[in-house]
Amino acid sequence: MAIEDKIKWDKKYKETSSLLKDRPHSRKLEELVNKVKGTKALEIACGTGRNSVYLAQKGFEVDALDISEVALQFLDKKGHGAINTKLVDLEGYEPSKNSYDVIVMTNYLDRGIIPHLVQALKKEGILYIETYMHHESNTKPGSNPDFLLKANELKSFFDEGCEILDYEEFDNEAFEKYRMKKQSVAVRRL
Repeated sequence: MAIEDKIKWDKKYKETSSLLKDRPHSRKLEELVNKVKGTKALEIACGTGRNSVYLAQKGFEVDALDISEVALQFLDKKGHGAINTKLVDLEGYEPSKNSYDVIVMTNYLDRGIIPHLVQALKKEGILYIETYMHHESNTKPGSNPDFLLKANELKSFFDEGCEILDYEEFDNEAFEKYRMKKQSVAVRRL
């Protein structure tokens, strides 16, 4: 496990109480849930599980993965029996192939994991990715450009084995501390 990352995120969750408050799920999930055929879900870098909780409430059995034990303990305390939390270092992580009906990855960027997520989808499964992009209107100081998408970049990860259902560039949610542009993509595995 990348001990430095685990320590960093555990410390961040312990010292920033606002991160442990309930926040709304990603708005695009509401549109996607009705298109999912099946009930097995995976959330990558779930944090405190805002999307995992929403999926569980909609009847999904969710595997929620994160590197922060503090965040996962917070999620476990919410008592959603349909959520299986797992402490995982996502660097180099490969989920089991053909295992999930829907996979969600928000506010986290690991370009190398995306092909593995596609392979982890069952046929006609849906992958939803939403994360930050480089833009001149961003106000967060010191953002690492390695973790920011370029314009239209999310669409470039998918080939003829996937159908792009939705793509959008937009401003982040109002509850976030800094203004940041985001990209989202929803794809179906063919």
